[in-house]
Amino acid sequence: MALYTKKEIVERAKELAKMIAETDEVDFFKRAEAQINENQKIKEMIASIKSLQKQAVNFQHYGKHEALKKVEEKIDKLQEELDAIPIVEEFKQSQTEVNDLLQLVAHTISNRVTDEIIVSTGGDLLRGETGSKINNDSGCGCH
Repeated sequence: MALYTKKEIVERAKELAKMIAETDEVDFFKRAEAQINENQKIKEMIASIKSLQKQAVNFQHYGKHEALKKVEEKIDKLQEELDAIPIVEEFKQSQTEVNDLLQLVAHTISNRVTDEIIVSTGGDLLRGETGSKINNDSGCGCH
C-alpha cells in the first residue's frame, strides 16, 4: 500500500483543477462572461442595480421603510429585465453547470475516500461500517 504526501495530493488536485478549467462547461462560462462584460446595456443595468442596492442599505439603516420598498421594487424590476437577456440567462445556466461539476467532483472524492477507508479496514461497504466498528460491536448487544 502506497502512502502519499499532502504535497503529492495537492499536485494531483492542481492537475484536476486544470482539467476542469478546460471543460466545455468552463469554456462556455468564460465566453458568456466575456459577452456580458462587453455589453454596454448590461453593464449599465448592473451599475444601476448596485447603486440602488447601496440606497436600499442606507434607507434600511435610517428606517425609511417606504423609500426602501420603492427601491427594492426598482431593483426587482431591473433584475427581471437583466435575467431576461438571453446571454445573462445562458451565463447563469453555465454557472450552475460549472458548480454542479465541482460538486460532483467533491462528492466523488469524498465518497471514494470513505469507501477506501471501509475496504482497507475490512469493513462492510453495504452497511457503511469500518472493520473496527464491526469488530467492536460484535455480540455486546449495547447499541
